[in-house]
Amino acid sequence: MGKFKDFFLRQAMKAKMKDVPEKERDLILGLMEKYPEFFKKIGDEVQKRVKNGQSEMAATMVVMREHQAELQRLMK
Repeated sequence: MGKFKDFFLRQAMKAKMKDVPEKERDLILGLMEKYPEFFKKIGDEVQKRVKNGQSEMAATMVVMREHQAELQRLMK
């Protein structure tokens, strides 16, 4: 069941990141598979901000800036 879920998650993320270059998209998807807890935490924080009235794009930008150092560390 895990592989089935992973497949659909990957497809959904590809659709969300359709404007991102393929190489960068693959890097991000690989990081998501390797560090799911980190990305779940980011997603939860974004959703919390959206529920408080912030747009999804603005919430994502703020949360990503807050976790920029950790994300850069994971990318190395």
